[in-house]
Amino acid sequence: MSGAGKKKWLNVTAVVLAVVAAFLLGTMLTSRGSSDQAAPQQAEKQQESPLVKLARRTPGDPLAIGKPDAPVVMLNYSDYRCPFCAKFTRDIEPELIKRYVESGVLRIEWRDFPIFGEESLAAAKAGRAAAAQGKFWEYVGAIYQDAPEKGHPSLPHDELVGYAQRVGITDIAKFEADMNDPATLEAIRADAIEGSQIGVSSTPTFLVNDEPILGAQPLDQFVQTIERVEAAAR
Repeated sequence: MSGAGKKKWLNVTAVVLAVVAAFLLGTMLTSRGSSDQAAPQQAEKQQESPLVKLARRTPGDPLAIGKPDAPVVMLNYSDYRCPFCAKFTRDIEPELIKRYVESGVLRIEWRDFPIFGEESLAAAKAGRAAAAQGKFWEYVGAIYQDAPEKGHPSLPHDELVGYAQRVGITDIAKFEADMNDPATLEAIRADAIEGSQIGVSSTPTFLVNDEPILGAQPLDQFVQTIERVEAAAR
């Protein structure tokens, strides 16, 4: 795919996304208006939601953490150059893993949503290449650990290879080959299209079963949402 082609599918029109997002969130809020219904009715409604079905629950998925049959699945649409994605990974995600992933309640599935240019796309390819060698979460963590509080870090090719070496990837030739594999680009493209179709327009955006969380919100908001969704899913 040419550089122009990559930019075409990454640069989704902001106005269209805003309209889709507004419609989606409005639909969600309307569906939760009947909060006095019994829990079994809530669970039935949740299982019927097309948003719930976006969870892939693929056993052995290197871009996911947690049991495939966990009652709550949180999709994380992120960009490697997003400072707020980095903040979530550093400050919030470890506590969610400790409280909910380790107990079998929560599964977290990564979704690539590169919106900050060519280096974001290259980093997404590098993350997939790290995943092919079993180092995805270490790779994401290393990049986000170095991320600034504000602004978008520069992630040229040499930096991406350096992070691979730092997290223990020894087969750099395979790493680079996997980065350049057309299948890697197609997997990233599928994530980005999925996000765009449900109204994702910024990173990080989370979907907790069928409830959205926009941005790196405080821990309490994630806790409240996960526990509410778990109760409805039981």
